[in-house]
Amino acid sequence: MIRELETEELRLIEPSCSFADIVAGTAITGQEKAISLLRLGLSIDRVGYNIFLSGDDGSGRLTAVLEELKKLPEDPRMIRDAAYVWSGESQSIRVLLFPCGAASAFQKDLLSYGKGELGRKDLLKKWPERRIELFIDSLPPFGEIPEAYRINIVIDHSQDGSRPAIIETHPSHQSLFGLVEHNLPPHLSIEIGSYQRAAGGFLIMNAEEVTGDESLWKTLKRYLEMTQRSLSADNVPGEMLGTVRPAPIPLLTKIILIGTEETYNRLIDKDDKFTRYFRIAPEFDYTMPRSEKNMAGTVSYLKAAGRSFLRADDGAYTEILRYSSLLAEDRERLTTELSLLGDLLEEANLQAMARGGDMICRSDVEEALHKRDWHASLSEETINEEIRKGDMVIALSGSRVGIVNGLAVMDRGVSSFGTPAVISATVAPGNEGIVNIEHEAGLSGGIHDKGLLILEGYLRHRYAQTFPLSLYAGICFEQSYAEVDGDSASLGELYALLSAIAEIPIRQDIAVTGSVSQMGALQPVGGINEKIQGFFNACSVSGLTGTQGVILPRQNISSLILPRQIEKAMDDGRFHIYAISEVDEGIELLTGIKGGRRDRKGSFPPASFNRRVEDGLRNLCRYSQEKG
Repeated sequence: MIRELETEELRLIEPSCSFADIVAGTAITGQEKAISLLRLGLSIDRVGYNIFLSGDDGSGRLTAVLEELKKLPEDPRMIRDAAYVWSGESQSIRVLLFPCGAASAFQKDLLSYGKGELGRKDLLKKWPERRIELFIDSLPPFGEIPEAYRINIVIDHSQDGSRPAIIETHPSHQSLFGLVEHNLPPHLSIEIGSYQRAAGGFLIMNAEEVTGDESLWKTLKRYLEMTQRSLSADNVPGEMLGTVRPAPIPLLTKIILIGTEETYNRLIDKDDKFTRYFRIAPEFDYTMPRSEKNMAGTVSYLKAAGRSFLRADDGAYTEILRYSSLLAEDRERLTTELSLLGDLLEEANLQAMARGGDMICRSDVEEALHKRDWHASLSEETINEEIRKGDMVIALSGSRVGIVNGLAVMDRGVSSFGTPAVISATVAPGNEGIVNIEHEAGLSGGIHDKGLLILEGYLRHRYAQTFPLSLYAGICFEQSYAEVDGDSASLGELYALLSAIAEIPIRQDIAVTGSVSQMGALQPVGGINEKIQGFFNACSVSGLTGTQGVILPRQNISSLILPRQIEKAMDDGRFHIYAISEVDEGIELLTGIKGGRRDRKGSFPPASFNRRVEDGLRNLCRYSQEKG
């Protein structure tokens, strides 16, 4: 049955609790699985347990890493000083490790030895670690080679005493792996990069910046391999750096890459060794359940982000949480991109200050959102003005054959808006099948192409069971000059096609959005709120008739968070939203004719819409054969 939605079932249930007692905090909300896996990865100090943390910008990935690093217990084995020392050779440079903060003390003792103030035996007694002993044994007699008594301390924990956690904001070969200063003795010429400075700790980088430079990415993987060998062997040749070859620092550097899911998938597909290097891959979800806990966590973040703002009341937080669900496109969920909510709170703070208020209220948040829409409305206003003047040929009343009002979302940077899109279909005898005019013009994306091919499958499955499907059909987005992609228009395209085949007019006051499968199952689509608002605005330009509305898949009901002006228009009976479960429900609403089901003999009822379509396809098949 056709179901018209009531406003009451679309209203977002507001929180019943007060937010006054929630304390400001930076704890990450709604990412329990990702945080648990991140903790595991940070706790395992083994080769290969590097971390790729994926998710959307603004979801708190870096914050989560820094917060979890604070909770890690210190491990003295990983907090070591490191120094490059004289080797007696011009190219091969050895490295020594020292207890935390001890490298500078060794330097003083070594200089004393070089001056003859400390004997070799005394030096060995003070520094009994085997590698250091071997170095001391190799030293020339005091005073012979001055540079032999100077060491290059490249890691010094004498001031902090904790595992390093370095954020490399501009990764390059030099910033990551260091360089060699000219005109210095070989072991003193080395200046290490952030990869070596993070030895024993963590190096955090943006995945897209590192992997986007193929040469840099290859070098990083080579260093990961070299570190692995240095941890499992006594003598490992170092990486050539200019004219010298420094030994690798035998401490584990754990790499933490923060990037998108697309980058992670690309690396998995392209590099079969990637999971060998990055065995831990937490994924931050872009939404979380709209639970009391997650709402409280969101408000806690907002209070922390807005410490310098005016205080916000419960109404302001409630309105921001409504916007959070709008971003999530689900009344039962919230967005995890909390930085976007922080931006809105800041804009609402400016509104409150401008009116001279002492608190951020719900009306300030509403006004901030209104101004966002107004600032970004130029393109939408231009389209609606074209509709009003008749420059954009679209009918918002009456009925037409082979024409359906679809719905599209136009993106402009950070903003987007919905707009009607006139979909037309023509049919004639032939064997070309369905021709996608956008594709022929180079304006169709791959997913849209797939959607048109699915329509052919639907026609065969539903109608052409006892005769060949023979037709030439052209489907077009009228007055569209940008690329069309996605399959959210496939239901509208199907209705336009069926109308053209059956020669039955379709209502123009109802717009259609939805995706359809070969078997006729309806599937939900994205951007549903923008699409509905776009059609409502277009209808409002010419004046609402009281019959206008939108058809959408029933699965999209939970995504609806509509502006209050649309809710009021629905209450007043001036605008309508219909949720359907199958293709035939929309047919009856758009044409006033029942779709009709096959009887036991496999025939559609004589006066049904589907019978008219099947008869039309039979005639096209016959004409095509006669033409052939």
